[in-house]
Amino acid sequence: MEKEIKLTPEQKLEQAFRLYFLARELKKAALRQAHPDWNEEQIEQKVKEIFLYAGD
Repeated sequence: MEKEIKLTPEQKLEQAFRLYFLARELKKAALRQAHPDWNEEQIEQKVKEIFLYAGD
């Protein structure tokens, strides 16, 4: 039986932000591995683009 965890709205928002920024860091790591020739500016720009159009 799973224990139900009650979070306040503030805690839920904090968790959502943590997950969002973790997803960005994971995407950066994947891009660095896939494109070792890219510099950090290129990586960051691609991450911004990916997350900007994620819902399209």
